[in-house]
Amino acid sequence: MAINTRLFRNGAYLQSSTTLFVFFAGWGIWWSFFAVWLDKGLGLSGGQIGTVYSVNSLTTIAVMFLYGMVQDRLSLRRHLVILSSAVMASLAPFVLFVYQPLLQNEGTFYAGVAAGAIFLPFGYTAAVGLLEAFSERMSRTYGFEYGQARGWGSLGYGIAALFTGFIFTINPAINFFLGSALGIICLLVQIFWKTDHVPLAPGHVSHPSTPGLREMASVLKMKNLWVVIGFVIFSWTFYNLYDNQMFPNFYAGLFENEDVGIHTYGVLNSVQVFAEAGCMMLVPILMRRVGVRNILLLGVSVMCLRILGSAVFTDPIIVSIVKMFHAIEVPLFILGIFRYLTLHFNAALSATLYLVGFEVSAQLGNTIFAIPFGYIRDALGFQPTFFVIAGVVACAGIWAFFALKKDDQDVEGDPFIRAGRSGVTGVIKTVQQ
Repeated sequence: MAINTRLFRNGAYLQSSTTLFVFFAGWGIWWSFFAVWLDKGLGLSGGQIGTVYSVNSLTTIAVMFLYGMVQDRLSLRRHLVILSSAVMASLAPFVLFVYQPLLQNEGTFYAGVAAGAIFLPFGYTAAVGLLEAFSERMSRTYGFEYGQARGWGSLGYGIAALFTGFIFTINPAINFFLGSALGIICLLVQIFWKTDHVPLAPGHVSHPSTPGLREMASVLKMKNLWVVIGFVIFSWTFYNLYDNQMFPNFYAGLFENEDVGIHTYGVLNSVQVFAEAGCMMLVPILMRRVGVRNILLLGVSVMCLRILGSAVFTDPIIVSIVKMFHAIEVPLFILGIFRYLTLHFNAALSATLYLVGFEVSAQLGNTIFAIPFGYIRDALGFQPTFFVIAGVVACAGIWAFFALKKDDQDVEGDPFIRAGRSGVTGVIKTVQQ
């Protein structure tokens, strides 16, 4: 209880938690049914949906590079976070008056794809990495566990998802208007909620040195980072092809009445994200006991099991249980990747490393594979495609077992303290941010 009281007196933790809560609620109120909206609402084919996801991923990569390099220069200044919040606030006007009309017209479909590929990264698909990296930097600067703040993001997504399915069947436009309203709240939080008065964690300074552009650009020359990129592309990317692009429509199709399937998916998605929020709080504790590398390997194992479950079963109840694996896998993988990067690489480059090593690589994989797997789904159906995806993820996990560094190897960032051991992994280095 003493720990909780101290945590809730930390103004930076409260600000970071609120930001993530509102952002993920504003994203989840429409994103969890984005593929359904493209399919059922706009009548797009699997190939067209794959095109939307692929092009979005391509531009997301460029925006993530921009966000990561600029934010590492800005440190904890909020210029980019304010920009992304302003884009969130304009969601409904963009979708209803620009995006939807263009996508629905065959002659302007690609113009719609291009417009969405510009708008969505600045507000959502690249902004998520920006906000997570920003929050993680705040956690090290002001002395709180990142996972405990990120858990509020999952909680916000879960609350939004609880109502999303019901609202969607009434009128999807309501979902987008609610997304704009939450974007306005997020914008106000960034502008008016300051954390200048919050005491810094030991070893941190109020004006840390910032890495130069040459140093940030040099991350692409790091051989060890390309190991992480390869692992993410063939695990997290393929998992998201399955979970975002295919699973919602697959799940809704398991029910005789599709509206019932959409309602059920919304409730299930909410329950799953509530559980995910709890796991976000618990995974840092588990990580201190089993280590960073083992957390990542456990995450990819759960990932593979969930995809296989959907490939094998068609009973809605069993598939619903399998869906809950997502609540375990996401915290294991996201928190594991974050800590792996800040353990084995210079922590001053945390935003660039996270956005390039995790978010950009995932989007790169999505750009390459979204369209072909959309056509594979059209040709083979959902479950045969799931078997293919599960096989790729399993191979990635086996490769990672041999390729990922152990926690005491090449410690270039913040050393990892494992519970029950007298020392830390690797050599301690002074890291300001």
